[in-house]
Amino acid sequence: MQDNERTGAFDHLFTETVRDGLNEEGYGSWRSIKAPGAVSLSFGFPFPESFPEDQLVAAAEAVFEQEGERALQYGGGEYVDRLTETVVERERERGIDCDEENVLLTNGSTHAIDVVCHTFLERGDEVFVEAPTFMGALKLFANYGVDVTGFEADADGLDVDALAAELDARRADGRPLPKLLYTIPTFQNPGGTTMSRPRRERLLELAEEYDFVVLEDDAYDDLRYRGEPVAPLAALDDSGRVVRVNTFSKTIAPGVRTGWVLADAEPLAEITRMRAGGTNTFTQSVLGRYCAEGRFEADVEELRAAYERRCDHMLDLLDEHMPPGAEWTEPNGGFFVWVELPEGIDAEALLPTAADEGVTYLPGEQFFPDDGGENCLRLSFSHVSLDEMERGIRALARATESTLADH
Repeated sequence: MQDNERTGAFDHLFTETVRDGLNEEGYGSWRSIKAPGAVSLSFGFPFPESFPEDQLVAAAEAVFEQEGERALQYGGGEYVDRLTETVVERERERGIDCDEENVLLTNGSTHAIDVVCHTFLERGDEVFVEAPTFMGALKLFANYGVDVTGFEADADGLDVDALAAELDARRADGRPLPKLLYTIPTFQNPGGTTMSRPRRERLLELAEEYDFVVLEDDAYDDLRYRGEPVAPLAALDDSGRVVRVNTFSKTIAPGVRTGWVLADAEPLAEITRMRAGGTNTFTQSVLGRYCAEGRFEADVEELRAAYERRCDHMLDLLDEHMPPGAEWTEPNGGFFVWVELPEGIDAEALLPTAADEGVTYLPGEQFFPDDGGENCLRLSFSHVSLDEMERGIRALARATESTLADH
């Protein structure tokens, strides 16, 4: 089913077009569900209390005081460079060998993905993705007119054996090989899973053997609640094939609209050349000042603790209330839990019943480049309160049980 057909199937449930601020999550064309009083577990928004409002106000005042009109001119002031330095420092802490010449600031991670696509892709090219994957990236790939093939992911991430088999078969048959592979290796959206290190290393071997770019989307890497970190693909890459994107939307606030691309100097120069328009250098100056004050890491530590409570609460509620036959991922970080409903239940068809019961979510089909995910859905624990989450999961359980009873 195409995106417009899927959206059309929900016309009786929707009202106004959502605000542009939703675009980083990929929902710029979605509309709000007509479900007054229903708990929304749909969107990966940070919870409002997480925003460092006082610190950002103080940083903005300091920028005006110290840089004046320079902060409002094209290019901004020195704190833009300070923000780039902060990004480099944090990426080096992840084991990535980089300098300022390897970083390009963007207006969020979706802008970063878009400019990478604009640089590397042409209509008719092949792109490989995990299935399921970030729906916003799928929309971007559709805009570029490329052919997208999905590969199953399990608890250890992308199935690299299936990927290797497909690559080998395509080369043997003379079929097109991918120009780019897009992956969210850590706390994947929507699955919440993390690719193991052996699979990461094998993926990089395949990228070198078959000559394709690996686009690593690592938006949730800072939000680890448990388990040991796994080295980013960019830290394991010796061939310069990894282009990495990240964002401050999950750790500071979506409204700051600031992300970055990290790549080897030569491809980054081409990405920079292909980037259309400028970026919000004033916001970058404010963020540069905020990070320079040393509060960022402490704030992220508090975020991790708060999101861990939300994640654990959702997992406990699912275990307590969902009927037999339902399964779900247990992420070590990020914002999302991926739920597989009992056999025979279509998540998209269930949505009106769930909305009547008091909860909304995103059906799994939205996250696949082709057919798939019909009995799956994505839940977000990032935005709602614990009480709202309990109401929402109870409502989802009631809707699932009533549908099971009708089968």
